[in-house]
Amino acid sequence: MEDGHSKTVEECVGFFRVDSEKGLTPDQVKEYQKKYGPNELPAEEGKTIWQLVLEQFDDLLVKILLLAAIISFVLALFEEHEGVEAFVEPLVILLILIANACVGVWQERNAESAIEALKEYEPEMGKVVRGDKSGVQKVRAKEIVPGDIVEVSVGDKIPADIRLTKIYSTTIRIDQSILTGESVSVIKHTDAVPDPRAVNQDKKNILFSGTNVAAGKARGVVIGTGLSTAIGKIRTEMSETEEIKTPLQQKLDEFGEQLSKVITLICIAVWAINIGHFNDPAHGGSWIKGAVYYFKIAVALAVAAIPEGLPAVITTCLALGTRRMAKKNAIVRSLPSVETLGCTSVICSDKTGTLTTNQMSVSRMFIFDKVDGDSSSFSEFEISGSTYEPIGEVTLNGQRVKAADYEALHEMGTICIMCNDSAIDFNEVKKVFEK
Repeated sequence: MEDGHSKTVEECVGFFRVDSEKGLTPDQVKEYQKKYGPNELPAEEGKTIWQLVLEQFDDLLVKILLLAAIISFVLALFEEHEGVEAFVEPLVILLILIANACVGVWQERNAESAIEALKEYEPEMGKVVRGDKSGVQKVRAKEIVPGDIVEVSVGDKIPADIRLTKIYSTTIRIDQSILTGESVSVIKHTDAVPDPRAVNQDKKNILFSGTNVAAGKARGVVIGTGLSTAIGKIRTEMSETEEIKTPLQQKLDEFGEQLSKVITLICIAVWAINIGHFNDPAHGGSWIKGAVYYFKIAVALAVAAIPEGLPAVITTCLALGTRRMAKKNAIVRSLPSVETLGCTSVICSDKTGTLTTNQMSVSRMFIFDKVDGDSSSFSEFEISGSTYEPIGEVTLNGQRVKAADYEALHEMGTICIMCNDSAIDFNEVKKVFEK
């Protein structure tokens, strides 16, 4: 249901033929499961290791090197006097190309998790109301279907895109920063939003899949699951992104094309100039042996003119750049993208969670020392630490102090702890504290 935000509660419930109090019947659940599929983001069909390897050779300069190596190898087979030494040149070229391919494949395999990282935002369970049981029951999130009546409360992760139908608490606030970048929780309501072109930030009656309930309790009808959710559409757009050649790739292609033309002309010229020497006694008087001899010289010139180390040097430099970026949590899917980033003059980026940590924390606290009529004096305490990690210092006028020594400060901290439902957990995988 694409325009659920612009419909009334009655229209949304009627669209799925569901009773807002009893929920879907077992037959309806089976029907909608067949119609809409599971409520999950499909795993990306990653490229096989051989596809990735072949992609590393899809470069004109690399193809020229590969051709030169093959020709050198074939000629080495017919070499009568040099023995194993004749194979040194083609083997060195092949080793350089293989090393270059290995680095490229390793980088792309490491970056393949960029899209799959979105699956972290998929909840495992959801609370639904269905006709086969009385009250609220827990089901696996992937079994939820459009039309399901879902209940959410503080701390829950939204299992699908939901149109609010009823709010039990005074208000319901949703932390949807992962989707819209809003750094503060958003108050939701059940009224229709008439604008059919409303963006996600304006859809105040929709709970988006993967977002979290910051406060309140509510009920709603599921209007989108899997790839039909807002976060699912992002997943689709990411997977359908067209690959455009970077400026570096375009310049290397131009260089390879020009180099191949020059090398071809020089090789033909060298071979043609020596046609008169094909029958020299040095070649045993054989025209064919003379032709092969000068062909080998032409190939040697071609190999000498090709910068064999260029692909390896470029790949190594870009790989070092991606490692430095990875330490800053920037995932690079394709190595040449590093060079493109270096040419960038303007970046259009989300702020919350991208340029900032999306972990709001208290930086200053004030307590009144004295209040006398219109005049008052207060102390300003500075608190270090800008993440959820429980580490920091409290300072007053630049001097470190113990918060417990100030009764008012201690009471204020106690109030802050007691008057909220938040919880901080340590993520063992990411090695960070999360809300």
